[in-house]
Amino acid sequence: MSYTDIFKGKSIVLGVTGSIAAYKAADLTSKLKKLGAGVDVILTESAAHLITPITMQTLSANSVTMDMFSMNKPHEIEHISLATKADVIVIAPATANIIGKIACGIADDLLTTTVMATKAPVIIAPAMNVNMYENQITQDNMAKLRSLGYRFVEPATGVLACGVYGKGKLADVDDIVQGIADVLSNDAKKDLQGRHIIITAGPTQEPIDPVRYITNRSSGKMGYALAERAHMRGADVLLISGPVNLDAIPGVKTINIITCGEMLQNIMDNFNWADTVIMAAAVADYRPEHAAKQKVKKDADETNLALVKNPDILERLGKVKGNKILIGFAAETENIDDNARKKIVKKNLDFIVANDVTKAGAGFEVDTNLINVIDREGKITRYPLMSKAAAADVILDKMSIIKR
Repeated sequence: MSYTDIFKGKSIVLGVTGSIAAYKAADLTSKLKKLGAGVDVILTESAAHLITPITMQTLSANSVTMDMFSMNKPHEIEHISLATKADVIVIAPATANIIGKIACGIADDLLTTTVMATKAPVIIAPAMNVNMYENQITQDNMAKLRSLGYRFVEPATGVLACGVYGKGKLADVDDIVQGIADVLSNDAKKDLQGRHIIITAGPTQEPIDPVRYITNRSSGKMGYALAERAHMRGADVLLISGPVNLDAIPGVKTINIITCGEMLQNIMDNFNWADTVIMAAAVADYRPEHAAKQKVKKDADETNLALVKNPDILERLGKVKGNKILIGFAAETENIDDNARKKIVKKNLDFIVANDVTKAGAGFEVDTNLINVIDREGKITRYPLMSKAAAADVILDKMSIIKR
């Protein structure tokens, strides 16, 4: 199950209350929609002073509800309908007021009555002044709600809207999305908890001049699928990514690099932290010997470009891996198995994932892959065409049973 699969078709009721951070609810709604969820927005009266219903209606593609006695849908009791429909209710931002009302069982508006009537999980993302957040009444109210099964996405620390520094900023939207994903996927296996995995993704780019470069073809989708699935299965993941056109993965620390040298440096800086390295990136094998400081003019009909070999990152890691797990990839066009086996030996890999990029569905820019997994003993396991998310789980399953 991929990250997108978790949200696809799910019904999320988003309650927005009267915090200055209400504007971030627009970004949250947009991200949830892009992940395939249906979003119904409830604005409190105070929230409507800070973000307009038309904004939330446009982003959610659903009517925004505010009034418990609205007759927009006379055949439905609004709060009961939304409470029953929801797979999860999210209150973001949540003020001290709404937290206090829910903790005391007060149901005097559409949002609180919906929360009272639901059997769905409720996630609360507080946002308020630091003194209000640290007030013992607020802390007691949150403790009570936690004891009753309500989930919280902790606020961040920083400069608040009032100019005071402290805890109370609404959590990053990606962290809220991750909190929702954790609740929706609470039946997912967490077999990788305690693991520390470095995953590389995408191409590297080696500059010829300020406007030109050489590179390898790669969308980064396989590496990102691996990072997403490893994170969802409980691992701590560091994603080191070349230039790609992909959204950041909530909850996954990402370092963006451009060149092979930058990728190698960042891997080595974090190598001691990791127990596993999965090199899914398509690292350029060569770089220009000299990168011009100014754009090279096309004056001549022919030109020569001197190239030098880049460091072989995987081979270097193989020499210092110790008891770490090291997994490589081989994108080939011929002699797939033989070429992959040679890399296992030369680079001291635990196993390698090979694919024939000339085959339909296994090339670049697609969401599927057709992989062969070859282990140190030379055993080959061939898999049918599958999504890259499913392929990621195959790879992680194989990784998880290796004894370190």
